[in-house]
Amino acid sequence: MKISLDWIREFVTVDIPRQELLDRLTMIGLVADTVEERDGDAVLDLETYANRPDTLGHLGVAREIGAMLGLSLNEKNWPLAELPQATTEIAEVQILSESLCPRYCGLVVRDVPVGPSPDWLERRIEAMGLRPINNVVDVSNYVLFATAQPIHTFDFGKIGGGRIVVRKAKRGETLKDLDGRTLELTTDMLVIADESRPVALAGVIGGEASGITGATRDVFIESANFDPVGIRKTAKKLGLSTDASYRFERGADVGFAPQAALMAASLLTQMGGQASRGLIDVYPKPHQPKFVRLRLRRIAELLGVDVPESFVVEVLGRLGFRVEGTHKGVWRVEAPTFRVDVGLEADLIEEVARFYGYDRIPSEFSPVRSFDLSVNRKRERLGKIRQTLLGQGFDEVINWSFADPEKEAAAGSGLRPVDIQNPISSRASVLRTTLLPGLLENAAWNLNRGLEGVHVFELGDVFYWEGDKHREELHLGLLTTGLLPGAGWTSAPAETDFYVLKGAIEALMEALRFEPVAFEDRDHPHFEPGQALALLYKGLAVGCLGALRKSLAAASAGDRTVFAAEVDLTSLFEKTPRIFQYAPVPKFPGVSRDLSFLLDRGIAYQEVGQALAKLNPSLLEGFELRDRFSGPSIPAAKVSLTVRFRFRHPQRTLVAEEVDRVEQDIVGHLRSTLNIQLREGKIDNRT
Repeated sequence: MKISLDWIREFVTVDIPRQELLDRLTMIGLVADTVEERDGDAVLDLETYANRPDTLGHLGVAREIGAMLGLSLNEKNWPLAELPQATTEIAEVQILSESLCPRYCGLVVRDVPVGPSPDWLERRIEAMGLRPINNVVDVSNYVLFATAQPIHTFDFGKIGGGRIVVRKAKRGETLKDLDGRTLELTTDMLVIADESRPVALAGVIGGEASGITGATRDVFIESANFDPVGIRKTAKKLGLSTDASYRFERGADVGFAPQAALMAASLLTQMGGQASRGLIDVYPKPHQPKFVRLRLRRIAELLGVDVPESFVVEVLGRLGFRVEGTHKGVWRVEAPTFRVDVGLEADLIEEVARFYGYDRIPSEFSPVRSFDLSVNRKRERLGKIRQTLLGQGFDEVINWSFADPEKEAAAGSGLRPVDIQNPISSRASVLRTTLLPGLLENAAWNLNRGLEGVHVFELGDVFYWEGDKHREELHLGLLTTGLLPGAGWTSAPAETDFYVLKGAIEALMEALRFEPVAFEDRDHPHFEPGQALALLYKGLAVGCLGALRKSLAAASAGDRTVFAAEVDLTSLFEKTPRIFQYAPVPKFPGVSRDLSFLLDRGIAYQEVGQALAKLNPSLLEGFELRDRFSGPSIPAAKVSLTVRFRFRHPQRTLVAEEVDRVEQDIVGHLRSTLNIQLREGKIDNRT
């Protein structure tokens, strides 16, 4: 944007050295890229910002300089020589597209002697890099560069019926512009028309037919406000860019349109014309003031420096803001209409910072009051569940909460479902009470498309009635059926089994630190009799797992055995998990020993673990089941277990004698509690 220092002095009395002015303009964000000497004047090419259309005119830049130097803007009168006729008696304005033209002002100046402009006006136009044309066109350019408000002048004698109609172009309409180009208009473009045809492309360029010529006597002055987006689209589509469109695209001041029209009319009457009485101002939906709360404490937090209250009020007032104190250090600030960029408290703080001086703001982190971030334990646990089960080879699925009442009844959850008052389908008329029917549908969909195995889980809510209240609980459902993928090229896929499911649940409980968990034989309506377990934590049943009933799984998996589990996470998460304990990496080597022993077939392996937990040998680091065997060489009522025990001393290397003693303690304890028999090549008959 070119700015003439002589022109600036019409608005504010600047009396400081030029270089100091340039330096101080740079400090408030108005950087002069170049400075051109022109007939004793200095013309600055200022870098302006897309969100600061007010600085695209001398008035806006003068306002910035006045705020910077503590100077008030000069008052200037714009007298009019008026006709006895009112403008409404001569012209009519109608807006048919209010969203694209919020405001339209205009008046008529009669008997304008069109000719060369006065010397002072030509100098102003030439300083902007333009060639003077005639006094009427030069006045419109003067107002534009002076105030950033584009105006347009029409030869009123060529406006059919004296009517100005602001509307969208009609299909097939064209306009020959002031440069002689024929523009093909589309129905989304806004035009200024008379009673029969377009005479200008709104906010972009005027038409040749209504342009000012030497024969013009009466001039209609247009000063309007147009939608920035609409102007941008029109200019881009036609490949046009004018000084007017450049400003309208960024947001012209809707409040200044009447004043700009009166300025132009005053200048033309000073050149011999006479203005019609009164201004036409069509403003269907007046602009609502924009208020922003500003806090002194927030200024200090963002800038890292204490700015005096008096400075804040003074500088915002000079910039045209209306500041009203509500509390100590708190203001209600009304943004002027020309500041379209201000809408947040941070915007006002930026204004304070610019004029306080960025060089006075310390280069350090702004003070931020610390606060404790609340930890969402539920979300953390759900993330851990997903991570663990994905690592176990399960894929996550998400199903609808709507369910088929027939499938709910077949699943046999034993819970009364919640009916949907306005169901989208009779097959989705209740809310699910269990996740298993949805998982079975996932299995059927994938198996029917050639997949050899399905291993999925879902985290979702179930719903049911409990007395006269409905409940909503978070559950975890797992399902595995078919082949498991091989570990490599040389290993063949194997059929999944119950232990894949049970192992995944044990790994999950260990990851969540809800262990030790226990499994108890307990029949459940979902599963085949004798092939179901209840999942217990601290004596509370929080889930069930097993082989699904053939009648329930057949429709989805055919003859395949389907293993599934469902865990009540709402009940589980109410329990306190094991406290996390850090253990350093061992520095000394450990010792592993395998013990094979016989025990009654009816004794579960978890009873072995419970017995060892009660003994709690000091050097026993851990143990795990390595093999389970039964066959002709083993009595029918017995089963052989091979358990690997890991021993380690935290402070030194173990010796064999120490391990032997602990091993003997373990064997003796298991004999006394579970009646085990060691296998040493033959059956140990000792009791």
